[in-house]
Amino acid sequence: MRAAFLIGHGGNEVVAVGERPAPRRSPGEILIRMKAATVNRVDLYMRDSGAGITHTLPQIMGVDGAGVIVEADSAALIGRRVTLYPGIVCGSCEFCKRGEPVLCAKMSLLGEHRDGTMAEFVCVPANNGLFVPDNLDFAQAAALGVNYLTAWRMLFTKAKLQRGETVLVFGVGGGVSLAALQIAKAAGARVLVTSRSVEKLSRLTGLGADATVNAPPDRIPKDVMDLTQGRGVDVVIENIGGSIWNAALKCLVRGGRIVTCGATIGDQPPADLRRIFIRQLQIFGSTLGNPDEFSDLLEWCSDGRLLPPIDTRYPLDQVCTAFSHLESGAQLGKIAIDI
Repeated sequence: MRAAFLIGHGGNEVVAVGERPAPRRSPGEILIRMKAATVNRVDLYMRDSGAGITHTLPQIMGVDGAGVIVEADSAALIGRRVTLYPGIVCGSCEFCKRGEPVLCAKMSLLGEHRDGTMAEFVCVPANNGLFVPDNLDFAQAAALGVNYLTAWRMLFTKAKLQRGETVLVFGVGGGVSLAALQIAKAAGARVLVTSRSVEKLSRLTGLGADATVNAPPDRIPKDVMDLTQGRGVDVVIENIGGSIWNAALKCLVRGGRIVTCGATIGDQPPADLRRIFIRQLQIFGSTLGNPDEFSDLLEWCSDGRLLPPIDTRYPLDQVCTAFSHLESGAQLGKIAIDI
């Protein structure tokens, strides 16, 4: 089968598109004819180094994806459209047993610890294939598995967002941040967003932003306080770290919640502990989500409450062009790979 796979670490020169052995289905698994994947920052990380992630080269790339079941234990599943939950879990550890498989210590992720979704065929446990609503195409369905699932858990499971609250989303040009904007708005929140790109900010009102902030980190809190009449926001969604962290804390109302899922510009910011305990701020770490959260997300999509925007689509042979597009930061929406 044809696939995009890593043959080393470096730049796009280590990404090959060619033939790889097709997976063979075992009992309890489904074989999926892949139709689309989307590009994520972790794909660039795996290409660049993959440091700290146990993997073996050559390895097929891609964390999220969607396609059609072509083999399964049950004939009733054949032909069903599915999107993939990217984590393969043990099912027997304390976290899996208590309904939190996202915390499984033995989880292996598609495209990170094992072959991924940028291939003509993928084989996963049957529970990892979730049925796709008719109103989503394959690229939109694929887009949900990482960015949207991560944002969903951040907002609802961690921050417990309520209708009428105010949310501040940092770096809304990124995939998780854009998903958080859409989900929070659909949940009835007031949503403020930041970005370094004036052009992107100008387009975000159409995706639900109530107000935009384009300022250096030390000025963001003032702008946010002006927008909230000096109160601050109830929830901050943050995945940048570095100098943004203290700015994010200063934007919160007393008792406010901040959820982080990344540290793209630095993972050792000043802690500002006095602000945290005096203002009784709540800090949550989060990544990915559980299959049941994914099911809830898909139900929202089925009801028409949420539709992932696709920025650009590339054929599998042009996966390196897709990676360069993501690196440029020019996208607004998911970059899809049509397989």
